This record gives sequence, C-alpha cells and structure tokens, in this order.
Amino acid sequence: MHKRRKTLALAAAATSVAMLASGCSGEGGGDSGPDEATWVINSLPSAWQAVSIAGGSVYVVQMLSGVLPYTGQWNPEGEYEYNMDVLAEEPELVNDDPDEGPFEWKFTFDEDAVWSDGTPMSGEDLRATWMMSASPDEGYCEGCDSRGTMSADKIEEIETDGQTATIRLKEGLADPEWESVFDAHSVAGGFLPAHLAEENGWDIDDPAQLGEYYEWLHATMPEWSGGPYQIVEGDLDNQVIKEPNPEWFGDEPGLDRITMQFNDDEGTFYNAFVNGEIDGANPADYNEDVFTQIEGVDNAVTDIAEGEVWEHIDFNMGVEAFDDVELRRAIFTAIDRDDIANRNFGAGYPEYELKNNHVFGNDSEYFVDHYEGSPQGTGDIEEAQEILEEAGYELEGDQLTLDGEEVGPFSLRSTDSDVRNTSVQLIQNQLAEIGITANIDMTDDLGAMTAEADYDIVQYGWSGSPWFATNPEQFWHSESGSNFGGYENEEVDELTENVTNASDIDEAADYANQAMEILVPDAYVLPIMAEPNYFFADERLENVHDNLNSSYRATYNIGEWTLADQ
Repeated sequence: MHKRRKTLALAAAATSVAMLASGCSGEGGGDSGPDEATWVINSLPSAWQAVSIAGGSVYVVQMLSGVLPYTGQWNPEGEYEYNMDVLAEEPELVNDDPDEGPFEWKFTFDEDAVWSDGTPMSGEDLRATWMMSASPDEGYCEGCDSRGTMSADKIEEIETDGQTATIRLKEGLADPEWESVFDAHSVAGGFLPAHLAEENGWDIDDPAQLGEYYEWLHATMPEWSGGPYQIVEGDLDNQVIKEPNPEWFGDEPGLDRITMQFNDDEGTFYNAFVNGEIDGANPADYNEDVFTQIEGVDNAVTDIAEGEVWEHIDFNMGVEAFDDVELRRAIFTAIDRDDIANRNFGAGYPEYELKNNHVFGNDSEYFVDHYEGSPQGTGDIEEAQEILEEAGYELEGDQLTLDGEEVGPFSLRSTDSDVRNTSVQLIQNQLAEIGITANIDMTDDLGAMTAEADYDIVQYGWSGSPWFATNPEQFWHSESGSNFGGYENEEVDELTENVTNASDIDEAADYANQAMEILVPDAYVLPIMAEPNYFFADERLENVHDNLNSSYRATYNIGEWTLADQ
C-alpha cells in the first residue's frame, strides 16, 4: 500500500506507483535561492568512497550521487536501464558459455564521456575499479578491504583498448548478472577514475601503489566527478555542497546547487521542513511520528512502501559462548519478530510482512518460506527454555548458567534510530526472560562497528536491489569482508559460490535457497522484515521521486532534479 499526500504526474514515467514529482510553485528551502535545494542524509557517511568495509553504507553512496558514473541501474519500476550518457552502446555479451571459452563481455564508452578535468573515460577506469574491489588474495591491491569481492574475484582480466573494456572471467566461471559489475548497485556504486592515480604518482599495476590510491580515494573529498554534479566543499561530519560539473556531457542538470546535510536526529526533520530549511529526504530508517507529521504538511509530497533494506539480528561468532548453536537457537527463539515489527510499524504501516527469506521478497517468484515451522523469531519463551535445558543450561535465579558459569552479559548494539532503539529494548526484555543480560550500546558509526565486529549481538539493515546473485556470498561466505560476524560453513561457502557462478538466474536462485536451508538451523542471522521506507519532498521540486530498487533512493536521478516554474 502506498500513501501519498500529493501525486503529481511525470511526463516520462506516469505509471510508476513509486515515483512522485511536483508541479506547483514555491519559495524554496530556507536560504536557498530559486535554483538550489537542501537534501538530508539521515546519518554520517564514514568515508569518501563506498568500496571499503567502513565506507560501505547507503549514506556514502547517496552522498556521491551525481558524482560517480555508472554503467546502468534499476529504475523505480523495476526495469534495468543502461547509462547511455556514459556508454556508446549497450554492453555486448561476447560469450555466455564457459564450456566454449572464457565468459566475457564488453563495455564501450561514448566518445563524449569525460571526467570533470576533461580526461576521457576509458577501460582503464573499469580495470582500476576492478582491482580495488577484489579481495587481498588476488594480489592486485595492498591494503584494499573491499566490502564485496565476489564479482571482482571472478574476473581473470580486463583487456582495455581506449574506450573499450573486455571483461573475461576465470576459466569455467560464469556470471548470471554480468551487467552489474560497474553499475549503480555495485560495490563502488559505479566506477572510479584511473588517471588520477597516475597524476598523483601511483602506478595502478603496482599493488602497494594502488593501495595508496585506494586509501587516498577513501580519505580525500573528491574534487573530481564523472556525473552531472561535483562536490565543491564539505566534510564527513556536517554536509557536502554540489554544483554542476562544467564538463558534464549529458543533459544540463536542473539545479545550480544542492546541499546535502548529514543529520541523524530525525526529530528535527519536521520543523526544518516546515520552516523551509530543508527540501526533502529519503531516510534509511522508518520513523512513524516524523512521517505522519510531514504527511500532513500542505506542500509535502510523500510516499511509503516496503523497501529494499531489511532489518536483521546477527551474532558475532568470535564470542566463545556463541560456538554453541543451541544457545544461538534459543536466543533467536526468544526474540519475537512480530512484536518488534508491530511496535515499530504496525500503526503507520499495518500491511507489514515478516521476512522469511534472506534473499527474496515475499512477492518474488523465487521466494521459499524458510521459517515455516521454525520456532526462531516467534518469541516462544517456553520453547527457548526447553532448548537451553536440553543443552545443559540452567537458571540460577534470574541468571542463565552453564556448568555453574554465568552466560553473558552480551553487548547488544545498533545505530541510534527510533526504530532500532525500540527494537533492541524489546530484544533486551525478551532475552531477560531466558536469563540472559543484554547491555544496549548504540553507535553513530555503523561502518566502523561492523568492520571491527565490535558487538556480541547486533541489529542493522542490508540494502539490496533486484540483483541478488552476489548477496549470499557477501552475507555468509567465510572469506567475505561483509560477513562481519565471522560465520563459517564449508557447505554454505560452496553454495554461495555456486550462486554467483550459476549459468542463469533460475539456477542461481535455487542455490541461494539451498544455502538458506542450512543457514536458518545454524541460527546466525535472524531476518525481521523489509523496513518500510518513506520519502518526502517539497512540491517545488520536480522530478524528485523515490527509487526503492536502489541504494541511491531518491537521489538516483539527481541530475534531473529541477524547480517548478515560479
């Protein structure tokens, strides 16, 4: 169900239920002039690029909207579109049968596609991005800690010839989602410039020097751009300001300046919007009070729907107590997912559904209910107690013990949002009923917390897209940099590798479901639900609408944002 305060027609995509635009005049946000807008990102980005584990968040990706070029992306209607500003032609699949030779495809850049310093985009940009995205074992980049290495590690080589790049996979490997490697949903959120490494004295073919370039990219505000906007000033603690890229080769961007504020205090959004200090946001976190308030503002365009970010609870497998799968199963059984979902979303989004598949949504043709008949997530305290008793645990007063030793306490961590605050408090109370103390410790730096596995039990969200083939390996493979809790299962490793190397999408989906058949009894990740995402914007902004198929959200088409006629 979608809720809107106003629905205004779009010339290009009027059929989209997720798209919103506006066509009324207005005065603009705060001190912004008639060609400016102020957009809120609801948390701090932790790096200047998104390839690294610490930088891998939607907040970094959205901060870079309009700056990073990419080869394609999913639009709000769920259709995949190649970026024909950047590309001269649609990518060409040269060979899709690894039995007939290496699986390979080609990208060719448009001759007008240039970086903001006038340097033409080339195959070398893709090659540099690939090497920085690969795992350390591949040997291309010393110190690179990519958050998602699966697609990159399958590549044997990228042969470049000026503006053409031919990507070849290793012998016998395939990729059911080959188009995705450098698109808006990839590990970098697009692709990065290679020529800046050389200009700064780094050879991208020297692993140590490429590592220095990688570190520089993540630590340095990008003064370069390959999109319609470039960042002209800012920092990672407050905001960035974007202005049009003078070398942009596509349609002229519609705004002269966009300020992106970093603000995790959602309680300030309503007053700031009403006072004209901000023009909109697409928060990664749901806040019923904020959405309901803004929905009632006359000049607000709003929408709400189930998004691609799904909340889940994970264990840190480095904690000795969690070596015992029975303890993990008991904890997940004591947690009441429906209570968490209903308390957070029931009033504002009563249509919510619990997530019973880690990879596929409930409306997917590949959906299999992996929690049917399982006590996990039910909040069944008696069942949880029986699991513990059979495993040799005892209650001494209100404290769970094993062989006379107290179990816990455990740190229970998450980011400091209204939804997650409510959730961890409920979890804390639910675990107390089985004699386990969970000490809540919130963080404002999700990237650092997960990268360092600085938690015992954690709740956070995964952001997805209609692409899925790399997700299982990224989530659960023992060598994945994004398997933050350190889960290890050889059979799951093999199945997730099979997902990414399947010959077609149907085969990939089958392997993914097989992996979940093992993962669920192993009690490593407990999905809650795909969180409803809300969006709001001042009606003075046109062509601003949410894209729930992308981590970029409403900023996915930032170059098309304009103001209504004054």
